[in-house]
Amino acid sequence: MESLKCSGGGNVVTTRGDRLKTKWLAFLLAAGLLLSLPVPAGAKAGPPPAPGNHAKAVSLIDVTSGRILFSQRGDEPMKIASLTKIMTAIVAIEYGKLDEMVTVSSRAAGKEGSSLYLQSGEKISLRNLLYGLMLRSGNDAAVAIAEHVGGSLDGFVYMMNRKAEELGLSHSHFTNPHGLDNPLHYMSANDLAKLTAYALHNPDFRAIVKTRVKTAPKEGEKWGYKWVNKNKMLDMYEGADGVKTGYTKQALRTLVSSATRGGQQLAAVTLNDRDDWEDHRKLLDYGFANYPLSDVVKQGEPIAGYPYAAADDFRYAFAKGELELVRMQIVPLNPSTLDYRLGHRGELRFSLQGQLIGSVPIVDLALPQQAMKSTAEYRTDSSVSHDAARSFADVFRSVIRALLLR
Repeated sequence: MESLKCSGGGNVVTTRGDRLKTKWLAFLLAAGLLLSLPVPAGAKAGPPPAPGNHAKAVSLIDVTSGRILFSQRGDEPMKIASLTKIMTAIVAIEYGKLDEMVTVSSRAAGKEGSSLYLQSGEKISLRNLLYGLMLRSGNDAAVAIAEHVGGSLDGFVYMMNRKAEELGLSHSHFTNPHGLDNPLHYMSANDLAKLTAYALHNPDFRAIVKTRVKTAPKEGEKWGYKWVNKNKMLDMYEGADGVKTGYTKQALRTLVSSATRGGQQLAAVTLNDRDDWEDHRKLLDYGFANYPLSDVVKQGEPIAGYPYAAADDFRYAFAKGELELVRMQIVPLNPSTLDYRLGHRGELRFSLQGQLIGSVPIVDLALPQQAMKSTAEYRTDSSVSHDAARSFADVFRSVIRALLLR
């Protein structure tokens, strides 16, 4: 396997007699000197302008890397209508038991707006309720799900807001699980994009939102439910595989769509858009054409000049010419930690034009390939940053002490 080569600090030449200089250079490299990632020379970085649209707010995201590819008023809190149900669904999937039976309350059965026409006292699985929620946008399903998973409507709304905080969605607040208009119920387009990218990593969520037609039994009835997905993108755009439509009188038309082509998945968000189907087609085309997903480093790939290898893959969506601007930094781990004894050596951080875009753990090159992934999964980001900071200080003190004692 080829090594991940480093230029800049990685090709410094020292004289054999200049031992002091050599020690300082070794220290700087160990402490995380910025190194450039060599790639073929290219044209000036940057994509062409995004296509015009009719939306009040827009966001386009690469699902794998989480990079926002295009944003228009993306951080402005707005009414989102039934796009709320993306959060409702992922919270229910993560905290509920999908095959558990839910008893529909009179409160749920009587909820106004779009409906599955559930009956009070009816029993239906949580899984089927989620299909009805996401395909037909049933407000009655939203309330039934919330009461079952959260113990009460208020309890579930608390869980929604807690999840938003956990994901860093700082322009979002929920007051209900269905999205009916409320002055204190809102999200931004960028927050919706980030939430959708997060949810699309869940296999149950992915399976639900890409389904075109779903049938489900109806308790006490010969004929069951048949739900046809309202998301027209599933039929009108090649590779479309989600996600959710929405509308209220105040929010107007809202839409989140996703599509996968060539192993890359994108998600587009528009809020208050009178021509959303066409705008989403153009946005997704723009993303696929101008931000291909690239492999920056592969799991097990050696790092030239170091006894390390990458413990995980790192993929990122780059515009033309951006890859050559990537810089990487090795951040060492404190040798006294448990992770270090397990073979972990720190992390390799990637930045683009001064902004951190991601990182992967690095491990001892001698660590077996099959152990690399488990080592990476064992590590937590907080422990790495804390230990790396301590390691930097420890190395610095050791080097200074050694130099002074010579």
